[in-house]
Amino acid sequence: MAYRQKLINSIICDSLMAQMGRFVQASNGSAQMIKIFYRTSFVIALLFFTCIPGNIAKAKYASLIIDAHTGLELHSRNANTKKFPASLTKIMTLYMIFDALENKKWSLRKRLKVSRRASRQPQTRLGLKRGSTITVKTAILALITRSANDVATVVAENMSGSEIKFARQMTRKARKLGMVRTTFRNASGLPNRRQLSTARDMAKLAIAIRTDFPQYYHFFKTKKFRYRGRTYRNHNMLLGRYSGTDGVKTGYTNASGYNLVASVKRRGKHLIGIVFGGKTGPRRDRHMVNLFDRSFRKMDRLAKVLPPVPKPSPLSSDKSQLYQLAKARGGNTDWGIQVGAYSKAKVAKLMIQLVQDHLNLDHTGISSKIEKVKRSHGIIFRARVLGMEERQARSACASLMTKHLPCVPIPAITKMGLISPSTS
Repeated sequence: MAYRQKLINSIICDSLMAQMGRFVQASNGSAQMIKIFYRTSFVIALLFFTCIPGNIAKAKYASLIIDAHTGLELHSRNANTKKFPASLTKIMTLYMIFDALENKKWSLRKRLKVSRRASRQPQTRLGLKRGSTITVKTAILALITRSANDVATVVAENMSGSEIKFARQMTRKARKLGMVRTTFRNASGLPNRRQLSTARDMAKLAIAIRTDFPQYYHFFKTKKFRYRGRTYRNHNMLLGRYSGTDGVKTGYTNASGYNLVASVKRRGKHLIGIVFGGKTGPRRDRHMVNLFDRSFRKMDRLAKVLPPVPKPSPLSSDKSQLYQLAKARGGNTDWGIQVGAYSKAKVAKLMIQLVQDHLNLDHTGISSKIEKVKRSHGIIFRARVLGMEERQARSACASLMTKHLPCVPIPAITKMGLISPSTS
């Protein structure tokens, strides 16, 4: 495909040059000049529309706000469309560090050696010298505040031997977390056309890193970090400025625009917000604040309609006790669960199968449904499992959320349209 595109571009560019040459040489009357002008204009237009790469031609913007407790979507735009994550990649790099710490493979005091390759990474960077060392704790703080590319490479090489091997491990870990549309090619987020993720996948990662490593999550609250006489301030401007913000990370490249993953906790509510493709840092931040404000108000309205979702019971991990749904029926089985809304029906089908396998559902009386819905931003496919009682639906979501899978209980009132806009 890449070779064919280059060949087409070469042919068009040659044609353009030839047409321009004729235009310059033409001097035999205005009619001929006009004819050549229109031909040249056509070639220029053809060159413009053909040479733009598909991933650049697509809109950079995407956004998502979800309830971290239930997975309820409060706002969604292009949430399943692959985008360039830029330095949001470092959230996964940090996840890998925290995992190594929890498994006693690393310690916060462990020293990591800086290679020649790491020392030559482009900005933003900490300015590490070849042959020097830094502690794991310093690496964590530098990734979170400075978003240091040289530090990301140091972590990758010390953990896996090379950055490409580390990126493969990151991708495998992402799959285990349910990030089915994410692929990593490096540890920093520096430009790579194959390094892609989605707003929904980043939301899963934001929930996972907090849920899996609560003992280390506090590092994301760091507002500034001092290293060798210099102070580096966190790029996440919502910290300390927007009430309840406790992380997570910013990102930027020319191709991605200004990205942000943020976590906000207020009055017992916990929202995760993702914005891809902001035009400037301040505009992205203002937009995120606006989305959070609207989403908190929406949650207040929903609280008046829906009863609270219970916390997972101590038996929530025992699937055999929770999900023999065909037994002891007789209650209201109008409930169900929605396990996401996707841009492709086949992805919705795969998610339903994944959820059914995880819950070990007894299929008597249980049905699945892929609901096609038109939205202003396009067509989405809701993945739903139906035929449950309320208790069963809520218990199912509680279990799925422990595996970082999206889930929203769907009560009978959904049919009246009271909450359907929120679940798309």
